Amino acid sequence: MADAPTAAMLLIGNELLSGKIQEANLVVLARDLRALGVRLQRVVMVLDDVETIADEVQKLSTRHDWLFTSGGVGPTHDDVTLASVARAFGVKIERREELASLLRGFYGEKCTEGHLRMADVPEGTEFVSEMDHNPDLVEIGGRKLPWPAILVRNVFVLPGIPQVFQMKLSAVRARLRKLGARAFVSHAVFTDMDEGHLKPLLDAVVAEFPDIDVGSYPAWIGAPYRTKLTFDGRDVSRVKQAADAFCATLPDGEPRSREP
Repeated sequence: MADAPTAAMLLIGNELLSGKIQEANLVVLARDLRALGVRLQRVVMVLDDVETIADEVQKLSTRHDWLFTSGGVGPTHDDVTLASVARAFGVKIERREELASLLRGFYGEKCTEGHLRMADVPEGTEFVSEMDHNPDLVEIGGRKLPWPAILVRNVFVLPGIPQVFQMKLSAVRARLRKLGARAFVSHAVFTDMDEGHLKPLLDAVVAEFPDIDVGSYPAWIGAPYRTKLTFDGRDVSRVKQAADAFCATLPDGEPRSREP
């Protein structure tokens, strides 16, 4: 799977590290990336600090094909992600009239400089929508504001609010589909054996199928199985072969179930 595009995620916010807010965007992005054939390799969580964010953006964007940030894109003092991305790439922040016009049209006479701060983005920012003539809509106070996803070089700068984060993922999916990468597929096997007894069987299948990611997940109270084994890859036939090879080594009479 070395040819799969790679990605990292940078989770930003004092509220995450203080436990005030439970992070919910990682699992959503991870699942979407797998369906798009992109391998998420690293996740980092940081405070709302410009220097720290800029340092992580510079490192992660260099080492991965794509970087996704979550949080810190509002108009208040603690929303410093866009300024940090600009610093990471050595560019200035500029006010983009396309966004300013959307804000003025949405808020009308009530539009303030605080609202317009949302139109300040790093130089070279690209606006990405699922369809150019039908950009994603962000709902504010029961009204919908057309607002594109922000892409700076290979960095998608996404909001932290889970509902809005998920809205923006439609634009991400539209862009990444153009890569033409094969989606990851997964097969699961459920057994009543514990990991101690399964280890030699797993070692054998890992050695035989180095291109397949094999996972072992023990269950505890209330589960109808003792261990769940997963076989993940981008070649459907190889994934199935690995799962079949493992099942063939299970002792006779060992209860098991399969799911694609």
